[in-house]
Amino acid sequence: MNQPISPLIFRAYDIRGLYNKDVTPEVFYKIGLAAGTYVKHTMRGTHITVGGDIRQSSQSLAHAFIAGVTATGVHIDYTGTTSFGQTLYTGGKLKADLIAFVTASHLPPEWNGIKFYYGDGVGFPEQNLMAIRDLVLQDSFKLVSWDQIGQVTAVDATERYQEFFSSKFKFQKKIRVALDCGGASMTLSAPEIFTNIGLQVTPVFCDPDPSFSKRPSDPKPKNLTTLVQTVKNNHCDFGVAFDGDGDRAVIVDNTGQILSADQTGIIIGKHGLKNNKGTIIINVECSKTVKEQLEPLGHHIKQIQVGHTFLTLEAKQTHALLGIESSGHLIIPEYFLFDDAIVVPLKIAQILEQVKQPLHDLVIEFPSYPTRKEEIECADTLKFEVITQLQQQLSKEYKQVNTLDGVRVDFKEGWVLIRASNTSPIIRLTAEADTPEILEELSTRFLKKTQEMIQQRKTTH
Repeated sequence: MNQPISPLIFRAYDIRGLYNKDVTPEVFYKIGLAAGTYVKHTMRGTHITVGGDIRQSSQSLAHAFIAGVTATGVHIDYTGTTSFGQTLYTGGKLKADLIAFVTASHLPPEWNGIKFYYGDGVGFPEQNLMAIRDLVLQDSFKLVSWDQIGQVTAVDATERYQEFFSSKFKFQKKIRVALDCGGASMTLSAPEIFTNIGLQVTPVFCDPDPSFSKRPSDPKPKNLTTLVQTVKNNHCDFGVAFDGDGDRAVIVDNTGQILSADQTGIIIGKHGLKNNKGTIIINVECSKTVKEQLEPLGHHIKQIQVGHTFLTLEAKQTHALLGIESSGHLIIPEYFLFDDAIVVPLKIAQILEQVKQPLHDLVIEFPSYPTRKEEIECADTLKFEVITQLQQQLSKEYKQVNTLDGVRVDFKEGWVLIRASNTSPIIRLTAEADTPEILEELSTRFLKKTQEMIQQRKTTH
């Protein structure tokens, strides 16, 4: 069986697809051959650290990938089945040239894929990922003879990782946390770490469940009803839910209110940075509240394009104190450059111990503006062209236009962002405004402009 490999599995930030349809052990063997060839001949490297999430298919794909890598003469440090942070931390300690983590993150259990990072935790840029794609699609691999095959070393990723958190956090005060691992990879690290450092844990779906039968791996509000109920019933100080691999955390306050990534980021920025002043990175989708709340404290707010790769790279280059992605990725470089979600609830617990106020009191210190998100169908062949045309048109019509990622138009009373999805045939429109009425007017106006431009481009094709 020699199936053709779909180029569509190679995304802007990772490789992913349906198991046994888009991604198979055979496909992963070739991705391993390509990654090994790239590391050895382009990066002049010798070692890759590999781990995988808890999904049923992760081990078979990880082993196929390892077989490909070692055939090129590159050595493997294998962490086995872990949370995302355990493998990334271990790869950093081992000074890996590349870290590979087999996961499909928040997607359902029938999906799988792989993410790449440099040894320091910075996400692999899209152009490098596409270089690996090209090697795969062209069958362009450099294999070695039997006596030069790379060696595989099994590495324990738990002990040093636990010791790291024990050295950074210790709680004296009784802080009760409802911990929702969704049966996914964080079951392998979070319960033990939370307990070891003195937090009182009320577990929610903390037993390994590779099919995510109790809760979907995407911690959307609609999937968190059990967590919210647990927080309320047990009078917890807060709750946290992780996604499938452990690079996103969603915080629930003591009243059961689910916080957005922006709200969580603001609380960390206001109360958790030890009075340090510096750069805070936000992406173009983040709420205007972030800038309103954190700039007056002396922080420099820098806007970047959407994507965790840009977040980690920018954090490294600017020595940022905090990075906030509206989709839920947060990084606190004081601990790691990569988006290990475990540091978010630990930071929240640390803040609660210091401020001696309930979390909800910190949430209501700042406004929450009404927002609206729309998805507009647009063919993959047209979507980027539509955005380019809108960038040109809106730059002429409005004063404050940002074309860093899609097109964002800012007004005194709100903003609108229009950008093409990197993964689906859609254009996303996000709007935020001071009042529901202004929000309605803004989103309707720009929705119409976007639809008109799609129609216009269709007729010229």
